[in-house]
Amino acid sequence: MKRKNTKQIIAGNLKIGGDAPISVQTMTNIPIDDIDENIELIHRLHNAGAELVRLAVKDEKAVESFGIIKKNVDIPLCADIHFDHKLAIAAIKTGADKIRINPGNIKSQEQVKEIISTAKEYKIPIRIGVNGGSIDRKKYEHPTPQALLESASEHIQILEDNNFTDIVVSIKTSDLNDTIQANMLFSEKYDYPLHIGLTEAGFGNSCIVQSSIVIGTLLYNGIGNTIRVSMTGDPIQEVKIGREILKSMGLLEWGTKIISCPTCGRTDPRFDVLKTAEEVKTRCDELHLNKSLKLAIMGCEVNGPGEASDADYGLAGGHDGYVLLFAKGKKIRKVLIEESVDALMEMLSIAIYE
Repeated sequence: MKRKNTKQIIAGNLKIGGDAPISVQTMTNIPIDDIDENIELIHRLHNAGAELVRLAVKDEKAVESFGIIKKNVDIPLCADIHFDHKLAIAAIKTGADKIRINPGNIKSQEQVKEIISTAKEYKIPIRIGVNGGSIDRKKYEHPTPQALLESASEHIQILEDNNFTDIVVSIKTSDLNDTIQANMLFSEKYDYPLHIGLTEAGFGNSCIVQSSIVIGTLLYNGIGNTIRVSMTGDPIQEVKIGREILKSMGLLEWGTKIISCPTCGRTDPRFDVLKTAEEVKTRCDELHLNKSLKLAIMGCEVNGPGEASDADYGLAGGHDGYVLLFAKGKKIRKVLIEESVDALMEMLSIAIYE
């Protein structure tokens, strides 16, 4: 996976593009005027692994709330602006680390120029958001990849004509194939960093599968510098799934990857592989590990430590109420099923400080 070389921009303390690690973003889903709730949610999102959070800013009161929230969190914030250029300018002045606009729905180029001038003054990058609502409907009936590319090009041109290049671009639709193709076409033409994902991706397994395909395909082809899993529901889940995608592709600098088998008739019914894996995952998240580790929760000794010999640590179902604790393919000792998670976590706690 050779990553495409792109320009690098900086939003607060977050580097996007160039040689910077791929970052995970999300967006709050509660009214911005609920200031305390937003602050608490952003703290939780940050702890879950989000590296930038976007908030919808729809009026002047929202700008005031944004400013208060910004002063009470330690993570870069992006102001999401539509239609009103004055809100974009005010959001920048009140502390936004990045703004997201669609230049096509700002009333005039003069107003866009005012936004650009303020962004230059405050050294704030602009994210251009292109979606199905951005295309020229007189020319294109549907948001085809080519239509999306043309829309992005038109918006970029507006900024470039005003000597502004601190740009991040996102090109998303709810169609998996169109989104992949549009981002590939864009990547061939431009070196601006891309924020990738699938918009309106729905909820549950459908969202996870489709988003993973889009993000995974693009990242595998070296395309994408920051990601968001757009899921209906709790944004904490967006962050967790985004991080899992990066971990699965070896693109996350630290964290725990847990593998587990589907189980079979060899698994002792007393050893609940799913429940054990879920408990290990929860407890690992609480540890905030500062190194990458691969853990295996396997149903029997055929799969672990044999097939899971490359795991740093693992548990393999055994017999008579015991499971095997192993590391790097080597058997460590047998432990009682009810004590197995504690035994594994004890080994992890030691590993953190090695």
